[in-house]
Amino acid sequence: MSVYLWLYMSLEKIFLQNKELSVQGRYITNKEIIEFLENSSTKITSEVIGYSVEDRPIHCVSIGEGKTKLFLWSQMHGNESTTTKALLDFINYLMSVNKGAHKILEQCSLKMIPILNPDGALAYTRVNANKIDLNRDAQSRTQPESKILRKIYDEFQPDYCFNLHDQRTIFNVGNTSKPATVSFLAPSHDEERSISEARSTSMKLIVAMNEMLQKKIPGQVGRYDDGFNANCIGDTFQMLDTPTILFESGHFPKDYDREETRKYIFYAILTAVNCISTVKLNDFSQSAYFDIPENGKQFLDVLIYNARNINPKLKDVTGILYKEVLRDGKIMFEPIIDNFQNLNEIFGHAVYDASKNADLEALKNSNIWKVLIADD
Repeated sequence: MSVYLWLYMSLEKIFLQNKELSVQGRYITNKEIIEFLENSSTKITSEVIGYSVEDRPIHCVSIGEGKTKLFLWSQMHGNESTTTKALLDFINYLMSVNKGAHKILEQCSLKMIPILNPDGALAYTRVNANKIDLNRDAQSRTQPESKILRKIYDEFQPDYCFNLHDQRTIFNVGNTSKPATVSFLAPSHDEERSISEARSTSMKLIVAMNEMLQKKIPGQVGRYDDGFNANCIGDTFQMLDTPTILFESGHFPKDYDREETRKYIFYAILTAVNCISTVKLNDFSQSAYFDIPENGKQFLDVLIYNARNINPKLKDVTGILYKEVLRDGKIMFEPIIDNFQNLNEIFGHAVYDASKNADLEALKNSNIWKVLIADD
């Protein structure tokens, strides 16, 4: 076994000891980050490294004294908060008395931006206040948030970059009915998708994380298509010869608050950083990266069979997708009928049969019912 057995066996305990209980759910803003930083120990250094379009501070956490430099950032997309929670858990771990944390801080120096897009986080939007996708602004750097990220990169000159995101509930692993609970990408650095030394390093780290996660959530790890886009931040940093990994937090069954997924992202970050700090990278095969199935897009949130028993205007097999809506400081999951899928090739995170009384009663007591019986 390439990664230490003790790490596999201890991850759950380590997570529970370091989970930041004050930060939960999907709606994470600067308010939570500031409160977290105010209550943190003197082991970390926190500074405001710039301001967003709407003049909100962007915070950066620094910790560690080692030669190997790691740069991690989350909520580049404001409505993608799962990795932010996991990053706070990881900061708690680094501040703990755990011997593994002490080893990491001896070998590594880390800079972490919990929320790069605080305006988008507050509005719960993917884009920033100027309606720009920051992950498509890596070359032009038209936005203050993009300039801040690149400034820290240029000044810090990291040896590794972790680009932390969330993905929608639609993704499955390969052609299976397994949800893509965690997905990874070693971004390309050219149109040919060739494998540079930096990209090879990214692949090996992903293999290490996948090896661990398969023991925790077998079959629920996917890989993103590696089509090259120089405007994306991961591709840009890979072009600059810095091993960069895209992390994507996805759906775990019945976990719409993504508290379970949070745990697996924490496991993945800790495994990768442990691999880096203990110089175990070459224990892993670059080629095994391509054994991870690519993501499909074959999930709906709800599938309802015999739906015409409810409303004759519905398709016999009706699908529902949830739209995430910010209302009164909470994220609500509003059902929308999906009429554009070939439902013979689709899986459902929840499945009902309207010809069965129990399923019919369950639907009547859900927030889906009003959508199903609507006239239009």
